[in-house]
Amino acid sequence: MKTGFTPLVVGIAGGSGSGKTTVANVILERVGAHRIAFLPHDAYYRELTNLPPVQRAQVNFDHPESLETDLLIQHINRLKNLEAIEVPVYDFTTHSRTGKTIRVEPQRIIIVDGILIFAEKALRELFDIKIFVDTDSDLRFIRRLQRDIAERGRTTDSVIRQYLKTVRPMHLEFVEPSKRYADVIIPEGGFNSVALDMVSSRIEALLQGKT
Repeated sequence: MKTGFTPLVVGIAGGSGSGKTTVANVILERVGAHRIAFLPHDAYYRELTNLPPVQRAQVNFDHPESLETDLLIQHINRLKNLEAIEVPVYDFTTHSRTGKTIRVEPQRIIIVDGILIFAEKALRELFDIKIFVDTDSDLRFIRRLQRDIAERGRTTDSVIRQYLKTVRPMHLEFVEPSKRYADVIIPEGGFNSVALDMVSSRIEALLQGKT
């Protein structure tokens, strides 16, 4: 177990396809990946292997209840206590956990990203810095369409149906309102070099105050 420091917890929220992962990767590069424990909220989707595949595909994955946020909170607290954790590995093509895990060691910085991380009060209160990546809806949809077809085995029609049925309504109900909790709002995500410079510098400054 590591000793001698208190981790800084950074939350990166924003709509699906907003560029959260790009922002996280820029911070990883500039601040140092060796100093960061990265936790994606979407690794914590609930176990659905008890449901037939057809029913799994009908689950509203954009609602807070679809995620095992309590487990994520436990994991953040364990990392803050300088204990290693085992992060679930989720298979988006089958809508189920694989049974495998990834070991994450405590680091100086904990980065959590996800569309709904500011919508949950208990989770939101764990963050020292809250960043919201704000990107136009048409760009977010295009990015989601490209990603889901290339990486998750979806068809164009299925992506459009899901976007209209759950993604857009849940964004308006949960994600967009959670923007008011952000300390920093980054328009255009990873393409906003000025904002990313400021965020990286702020993280470095806060780290200096952690022991």
